[in-house]
Amino acid sequence: MEGRRIPISPRPCSGRRIVARKRPRVDGLVNTVRKLQRREISSARDRAFSTSSAQERFRNFRLQEEFDTHDPKGQFLQLPYLRKRSKIIEIVAARDVVFALAQSGICAAFSRETNQRICFLNGSPDEVIRSLFYNKNNESLITVSVYASESFSSLRCRSTRIEYIRRGKPDAGFPLFESETLKWPGFVEFDDVNGKVLTYSADDSIYKVFDLKNYTLLYSIPDKNIQEIKICSPGIMLLIFARTTSHVPLKILSIEDGTVLKSFNHLLHRNKKVDFIEQFNEKLLVKQENENLQILDVRNSQITEVSRTDFITPSAFIFLYELQLFLTFRNHSVAVWNFRGELVTSFEDHLLWHPDCNTNNIYITSDQDIIISYCKADTDDSSAEGTAGSINISNILTGKCLGKIQASSLDKQTCSSRFKNTVSEALDDITALYYDEDRNEIYTGNRHGLVHVWSN
Repeated sequence: MEGRRIPISPRPCSGRRIVARKRPRVDGLVNTVRKLQRREISSARDRAFSTSSAQERFRNFRLQEEFDTHDPKGQFLQLPYLRKRSKIIEIVAARDVVFALAQSGICAAFSRETNQRICFLNGSPDEVIRSLFYNKNNESLITVSVYASESFSSLRCRSTRIEYIRRGKPDAGFPLFESETLKWPGFVEFDDVNGKVLTYSADDSIYKVFDLKNYTLLYSIPDKNIQEIKICSPGIMLLIFARTTSHVPLKILSIEDGTVLKSFNHLLHRNKKVDFIEQFNEKLLVKQENENLQILDVRNSQITEVSRTDFITPSAFIFLYELQLFLTFRNHSVAVWNFRGELVTSFEDHLLWHPDCNTNNIYITSDQDIIISYCKADTDDSSAEGTAGSINISNILTGKCLGKIQASSLDKQTCSSRFKNTVSEALDDITALYYDEDRNEIYTGNRHGLVHVWSN
């Protein structure tokens, strides 16, 4: 996740941050929210049983259904590019409803009970939906949109109960955060782990924290010297202030009421840029250009250093809370680390299709033990067609491949005549991926605006 502003190199964390832009986005949103919940690390015997169960769960996955977000008529859509076929950038599923957001800004809801399109979520002809968030606290879907009438510069949030959408009544929702001016560079961030929403109003430089259950304002943080706020751990958030030549001022706050839990300065190497600062529970990770990784325990100020040759700056992180581990993504590869700076897992068969982490194309299960990703197909697979990749399922703790959906293993499957894509075409250039843990189904979207359902 999948909260963050979208920088040049996306950094998935525990929630999702959407930033207002001066002009419409054309590259879509990186979906960084994945439901990372708590788990207890079991014994080796239990883990072996879990691995066996997982292998059985993902065995014999096949292409089962196809949905199309494109409306060839598109008469209710005012903006020309909303009527064009475009790639899927985000998929969310809840209560047997699959939501697919296309890069154009059109969002469609499909029923897994009837396998029919229920409705489009665009409430007005000039609405461009930027991102989706499923709020499990009240069984609702939050859409974040921009509008042509506002020059696409201000974010508008809306909450609609899933039940209303199931009935084909997407207009039954209500607007959120109407008091906030979310113009560029303002943003809204949804923190699923802590059940909070963080907004930033650029007009008055005030950060506000809302309750995700009922959207009530909890407190404000009016400080113009804040460079960044990161919500990366249960119960706390990190405030990063403008750096000086020799150090960067930091504060750790309680996310419940904004109480300052700790204020301190972290020493920096002069004249070297900061690659990243990450806060994971009591651990602070700091990496500067061409320097070692520093892991600071904020409780006792002890520092562990990891050689810059062993730990190269990744493009993205995902923190696994109860496992006390974190994933790094760099150059098509995924790795698992602990907070002693040790490499825990290297994956045996999990070469990501995209060079930089894009959580549109990965899913981590709620038990935090399995990662599902869109990967490169086997290079020695002579039956692989065109640019088709594979959907790989791997154990996070061992790196073992538990299952794989690839064209070569499904080449005998005959797709229904109602499908626009063959199996190989469905696995070609997947642009979004989601796993429904309740239904044991994987949903993928491609550049043609089609959504495919894979299950056993």
